[in-house]
Amino acid sequence: MIADSGTRREFDSGAVRDVAEGKGRCDLLPLDIVTDVLTEGKNDVTDCMALFMQTGAEKYLYDALYAFCAFRHWSVETLLLEVAVHFEEGANKYAERNWEKGIPAHCYVDSAVRHYLKFRACKSDERHDRAFCWNILCLLWTLRHLPAMNDLPEVHQ
Repeated sequence: MIADSGTRREFDSGAVRDVAEGKGRCDLLPLDIVTDVLTEGKNDVTDCMALFMQTGAEKYLYDALYAFCAFRHWSVETLLLEVAVHFEEGANKYAERNWEKGIPAHCYVDSAVRHYLKFRACKSDERHDRAFCWNILCLLWTLRHLPAMNDLPEVHQ
């Protein structure tokens, strides 16, 4: 089940999500440092997220999903089946295809990292594993189909 505060935030696109206040801003964490803290410098989900934030290369979001699958001992097919359940729960909570209306990219990064950390911390208030993967998949879709919703810092290479 997806946790619900009962309060929504609405975006200019008409999409809605649960409020973010009081949950922290995981999209602002220094993910390269977080990776070192969590994994003693080994390649990890947060390392992939940090590389994405530094480069803007979507490849690292896919790598984050693959790293998560390995960490979770899921096949890619299991990941997709689990995320399908999250899509169903989200459709029941908000509306079908609500997320396709447009949610800013930083919201997906924030939520993905927060759910990953909650999964690592063994929080059981909701399926944080599913929520992490859902946010990454929706972020990838948003970057491809709604590039105007990419409000992440400009990457300078």
